[in-house]
Amino acid sequence: MRLTNKVALITGGSSGIGLETALLFAKEGARVVIADINGEGGQQVLARIKEQGGIAAYCRADISKATDCEQMVAFAEKTFGKLNVLFNNAGIMHSDDGDAVSTGESVWDLTMNINVKGVFFGCKYGIPALRRAGGGSIINTASFVAHLGAATPQIAYTASKGAVLSMTRELAIIHARENIRVNALCPGPLRTDLLMKFLNTEEKKQRRLVHIPMGRFGEAREMAAAALFLASDESSYMTGAEFLVDGGITAAYVTPE
Repeated sequence: MRLTNKVALITGGSSGIGLETALLFAKEGARVVIADINGEGGQQVLARIKEQGGIAAYCRADISKATDCEQMVAFAEKTFGKLNVLFNNAGIMHSDDGDAVSTGESVWDLTMNINVKGVFFGCKYGIPALRRAGGGSIINTASFVAHLGAATPQIAYTASKGAVLSMTRELAIIHARENIRVNALCPGPLRTDLLMKFLNTEEKKQRRLVHIPMGRFGEAREMAAAALFLASDESSYMTGAEFLVDGGITAAYVTPE
């Protein structure tokens, strides 16, 4: 197993990429902390991990709040004795996120508070824990839209993911000599509730699909497999990387059928 003796903290662990990653990490031998604001969902994932013979714990956390992020890291260390892997995965894509003219300030602020400040807080409190463990891996969920503009306008989300990518690069440089690796997972368009609620018409879905050379949306389990690589010692010489798992979308112009 690829994560034996490792403790992993996953934010947004009750759904989508976080859920699939929690299940996979536990199956690969990690002791997993599921951090999420959704208590019911978190408990359901916890039950699934235990059913498959894994070890996990749930911690309620609103990652836009510094105290919650501090507490979730402390919870991981208190429960399992250390922290080796921090997956800053939680994020939102607001249904009212549009172009610069139509997007309200409240939507912008909420998106930045969760998608950017949440990653900052995760690292602020997680890095000292990784130091205490002798090093480890941080994975920040960015997006292909940090490289490309989105075909369907979502200005706050796109800007937030660009910030995550820039933050990842700087953190990687600063902490490289501390045996702390920091990489960004950049998913392409996925068939998750988060995106499908945003692409809520067939026209919107097709505006995305036409750009993807593989011709389909990605699956959350495919992102979990990529996160497993970044969390494991197999990626020991990777830091500051933009790990694009996007069906080829960033390599192509429009590729209609």
